[in-house]
Amino acid sequence: MHLCRTLPTFLLAVASIYAPNLYAQDLRADVVDFYGLRKVSESQILKALGVHEGDRLPPSKGDAEAKLDHVPGIVESHLEAVCCDNGKTILYVGIEERGAPHFDLREPPEAEVALPEEIVSLYNRFLEAAQAASRRGSTDEDLTHGHPLMADAAARAIQEMFPALADQYLTEIREVLRNCSDEAQRAMAAYVLVYASHKSTIVNDLQYALKDADAGVRNNAARSLLALSVLAKLDPSSEVHISPTWFIEMLNSLSWSDRNRALRALQTLTDSRDPVVLDQLRSRALDALIDMARWKTLSHALPAFVLLGRVAGLPEPEIQSAWTSGDREAVITAAKKKSK
Repeated sequence: MHLCRTLPTFLLAVASIYAPNLYAQDLRADVVDFYGLRKVSESQILKALGVHEGDRLPPSKGDAEAKLDHVPGIVESHLEAVCCDNGKTILYVGIEERGAPHFDLREPPEAEVALPEEIVSLYNRFLEAAQAASRRGSTDEDLTHGHPLMADAAARAIQEMFPALADQYLTEIREVLRNCSDEAQRAMAAYVLVYASHKSTIVNDLQYALKDADAGVRNNAARSLLALSVLAKLDPSSEVHISPTWFIEMLNSLSWSDRNRALRALQTLTDSRDPVVLDQLRSRALDALIDMARWKTLSHALPAFVLLGRVAGLPEPEIQSAWTSGDREAVITAAKKKSK
């Protein structure tokens, strides 16, 4: 059984949407980590930011990012506080330097369309149940059906009502996902759409949503596509085909949440070690993978490390052995050599 031992999809979308609220709390940056640095140094970033490990998070996320944006060579920055790893808050500092790969997002749509109230009501019920499950520590999800089903009985019972609604209102859900001006409605659509029965027909809609202007929409779309990729792997007769291209491009996003979701999807999508996909990773995202494989938080670094091992052509046992022994740099060096 393919279980996802993380917070439920929707809860992660909420965390992404409301990440700035973390800065208003009295939280400390127990760990500070980076991605996107090539010519600009960590010391330059920390000096401009005025925050080191153990310090309180910046009181204003926007003001802190504005300071970083004035550092020579930086085009744009993004701060994201992630809570928690063994009770520690991690502050991720994302940097896009001049001339670096850029992940383009689509302009927000403007149509005044909305989901049926029946879907909205059920979705809100699910949110309450999922939050209660999370407080109890029950966060596992089964993805083998091509859509998430939580281990928690109350939350799962609500999820099992989504397929009928997804089929009944498929046209409306698609319209909202692509054209609704309300990002919360689009995020809801990205969550519910994957429960549709004919899953091969909804892949393009969800891949389209990977470039949505809103982080919560991208988050839910990525998680939905992860569930579909699990189904595609387990049941080839499903005729579900997920392109890894946008997930590879997403590894260059300024958003930590985007990168985290892309990593997890690409772990499944590279299981077969398709040489075309691995070549794309080498040519489009090698530096990004190296950044992430060096992250201090092990659970966040592991997916990138595994992908680097596959890029390097290493057998899975050898990748696992290097990780267990703490020899990350050996795999990074092997991936660099392979890219040449």
